Amino acid sequence: MYTEEMLESIKKVEAAREANAALEPRRMTAEEKDELLATYHPDYRDDQFGILQVGPNKGEKAPKELITLLQGKSRVLDQRPDLSCPDYETDVLIIGGGDGGVARELIHYPQIESIDVVESDKMFVDVCAEMFPDIAQGLKDERVNIYYEDGLRFLRNKKARYDLIINDSTDPLGHTEGLFTKEFYGSCYKALRDDGIMVYQHGSPFYDEDEESCRVMHRKASHSFPISRVYQAHIPTCPSGYWLFGFASKKYHPLKDFDAKKWLERGIKTWYYSEHLHKGAFMLPKYVEDMLEEEEK
Repeated sequence: MYTEEMLESIKKVEAAREANAALEPRRMTAEEKDELLATYHPDYRDDQFGILQVGPNKGEKAPKELITLLQGKSRVLDQRPDLSCPDYETDVLIIGGGDGGVARELIHYPQIESIDVVESDKMFVDVCAEMFPDIAQGLKDERVNIYYEDGLRFLRNKKARYDLIINDSTDPLGHTEGLFTKEFYGSCYKALRDDGIMVYQHGSPFYDEDEESCRVMHRKASHSFPISRVYQAHIPTCPSGYWLFGFASKKYHPLKDFDAKKWLERGIKTWYYSEHLHKGAFMLPKYVEDMLEEEEK
């Protein structure tokens, strides 16, 4: 219930509503605002303001907290960081790799934030941990997460999740056959971020019966990724001792974008790999080059 005074006030407001709505009040100056706040605001304290000494607003009044932030010393003032090639945290996926060997090598890199290992056979992981503890120790790192499921099924719902995918399955046979299909390479492409890289086992082209598998793998990878190269290694325990690996990327070329100086700065001791071997590994025999070029058409 309104009083007579309140009803009278409502009438005055309603009568002036149209005129007030069209009114464009004059903008107050900074000095007028300060005077208004100092007169009517109960918490206003003039000693909490200062004058900016730098920047486009130099000479203007501002809260001291803001002045401290804007005029404070930079934490990187005395450093010259290389912003053209920053180190950032990396997420890695290993398909297979239940023996822990790949993970053991990856844990040398502190910028790797997470390593997801997808292995379909838990018994294989358990046996390797018992029989080859030196290799399996890579799976004990706190950054490693093990998922016991099919690799292709695991990938299907992943989008822009990883920076590096390593397929450690060797042959497109039996339960690993799905890891060498067109769907698999397409799923890897979607699971990688914009500058992501995929590395995978590529088999050996030495024997006629294995050549077709090499052809199929390269055909599917080269049709799924804008950059697809193959490199070699000599491994006595592999058939013929001559083995290929695939490198597929959305952005980086394994030779054109290779930074040998940055690798050497890491100071990682290796027995096999070197910056010179990196370049030589991509120099393939002529018959292998011809085979790969035929599948890229």
